[in-house]
Amino acid sequence: MPDLIQENISLNDGRKIIIETGSLARQSDGSATVRLNNTILLATVVESHKEIKNETNFLPLTVDYREKYSACGKIPGGYIKREGRPSNEEILTMRLVDRTLRPMVPENLNKEIQIMISLLSYDNTVIPDILAGLAASAALSISGIQFYGPVSVIRIIRINKKFFVNPSLDQLKEADIDLIVGASKDSIIMIEGEMKEIKEEDFIYIVEEAHKLIIPQIKAQKHLINKLKISKKNVTKKENKDDLTIKKKMFSSLYDKIKNVFEKLLDKKSRLIQERKILNNFKQQFFTEKEIEEKEFIFDKFYNEIKKKLIRKLLIENGIRLDGRNNKQIRSISSYVDYLPGVHGSNLFSRGDTQSLTTVTLGSSLDVNKIDNVTMENNEKFYLHYNFPPFSTGEIRHIRGVSRREVGHGNLAQRALKNIIPKNPYTIRIVSDILESNGSSSMATVCAASLALMDAGIPIKSPVSGISMGLIMDNDKHIIISDLIGEEDYFGDLDFKITGTKKGITACQMDVKKIKGLTLQILRNILKQALEGRIFILKKMFKILPIHRKEMKQNVPKIYTFSIPKRCIGLVIGAGGKIIQEIQSKTNTNIIIEEKENLGYIEIIGKSFEEIDKAIEKIKNITFIPELGKIYNAKVKSIKDFGVFVEISKGIEGLLHISEIEWKNINIKEKFNIGDIIDVKVIGIDEKNKKIKLSRKILLPKNKKNYKQ
Repeated sequence: MPDLIQENISLNDGRKIIIETGSLARQSDGSATVRLNNTILLATVVESHKEIKNETNFLPLTVDYREKYSACGKIPGGYIKREGRPSNEEILTMRLVDRTLRPMVPENLNKEIQIMISLLSYDNTVIPDILAGLAASAALSISGIQFYGPVSVIRIIRINKKFFVNPSLDQLKEADIDLIVGASKDSIIMIEGEMKEIKEEDFIYIVEEAHKLIIPQIKAQKHLINKLKISKKNVTKKENKDDLTIKKKMFSSLYDKIKNVFEKLLDKKSRLIQERKILNNFKQQFFTEKEIEEKEFIFDKFYNEIKKKLIRKLLIENGIRLDGRNNKQIRSISSYVDYLPGVHGSNLFSRGDTQSLTTVTLGSSLDVNKIDNVTMENNEKFYLHYNFPPFSTGEIRHIRGVSRREVGHGNLAQRALKNIIPKNPYTIRIVSDILESNGSSSMATVCAASLALMDAGIPIKSPVSGISMGLIMDNDKHIIISDLIGEEDYFGDLDFKITGTKKGITACQMDVKKIKGLTLQILRNILKQALEGRIFILKKMFKILPIHRKEMKQNVPKIYTFSIPKRCIGLVIGAGGKIIQEIQSKTNTNIIIEEKENLGYIEIIGKSFEEIDKAIEKIKNITFIPELGKIYNAKVKSIKDFGVFVEISKGIEGLLHISEIEWKNINIKEKFNIGDIIDVKVIGIDEKNKKIKLSRKILLPKNKKNYKQ
């Protein structure tokens, strides 16, 4: 084996993270393994050898994270028996790493960089996705590629007011705060997490603690760089002289015209129409059709530079936003509950030019979202899907499956709502279709989903509102913006999405752009301003729908759940499923039986509670077991000289012997008639013969005059 170079990072619970390089994937520009307990990840970095034109205005950095089934001793399911397209969990990990690294890579990058991270070994004592950020940063740092790092990512949770770093899945279930933080030595870069209605002060404290815990991971990577004597590659992208001429001409011709359009404070669609007209006139005035076609990317690039400069200048110097609001003002809100009468719950929610049509569908346990991948096996009874079609921004785009953005935004909205869903028998699926988008569409989804849940009759603890916060920094000046629109997000320095109830924060997602420092004081000010905005939106939502629907709609499936002893499961199912099929047929219901521990959990789904009640009665008759000492309303079935046969449940009869009827001698035939209802108590059960012993006299007062003289 080649020489192995290693760095150890001690965690506060005694565990060690081990970073190694030098033995694996040596053909890559940089590679590193990260190990915690028996969980091992390999990260590799490769930079292309040739320069690219990069005609997309998008940094040519790709991050890929995959979990190998062999890592936990599994074989992939399905017909092909090999790892396929990435799972949602893998996509979310790719996004976490990308969002942490991207702001730290130079904008003038002219070579493609591909980072690939693989889970090689896994034990269930740590969630591996959090180690991916450290592994990627270590590999990138030792590659020599220009990078304003190192950085790292940790997950910090709180259980009973105690903090735990890089926890297991079992620990995660007990936490009231689950926060993922990505940071450099000097600043916070990325935050993502869910919380159970925590206060802003608690949020700031845990972010501060997380940053302290990241510092040793940064130092370990720097030690690794020093051991390897890595020198950074020089990245200088020379501007083309012709391009610089175009830039100068565009700024001189278009700057004031675009400024005049912005100062009109038009809506998004009207503003874009005028912008396109100005840009097209400029192209046609100075360039041929061939030049326009060849230089399309250059025009877009410099035009965006003009817009960025104008938007930031108007905000910093004049406090003017493109739609005329001040920095704290929320866009106009409108909402229609029960917008789609045929669905179980719906809401059309609009905030400015952003619109979400959200539906709630209630199903049974058959409809759970089954997750079965390398690190997780779970059945989600609540899940949310977010769709972002191209028409929502007036664009044409080929649809090739669900995008990473859609997965990420849907996950954020789901985490924002999951902890306010009460315990109930339903599987709940929410779908948000974005019909219009001008920023903050994921936050509109959270608001719409809250109202749609209430429309469906789900008694949520409290509605959740969401807001996107922005930041514009210019030297010593900065301005915090509430309720971002698209251009403020694109040209700003930060996008911080925060959701919560009136009690506290439920989820968040923060990304910085190309700023090198986000202080805790600025973060504190953002949270304070966000709270004002969230409460304002919540008040609007309460006016729209003050309380959840008391009765669910007629088309909602009716569900009833109860349990039976484990030994009775076979009685209900019957030979070859004959009995359960007969019950379903006669009652027009679906019946699901699941064995858990020593009980059989039964779920009955029907169109009406009358049908469900019939199914319940049939099952309870089959599974009825008399209880010693319990009193039953019994029906007289037959009368004999030696006693009375009574039915305590349908099909379950017992003998009430003459000696147990009363404390005195009686004439049975004079005392009872067939069909009489009497109270009896079970005083004995013969397990061998399955016979029960009943008494009536034990329930009657015992007086002297009752005794036989």
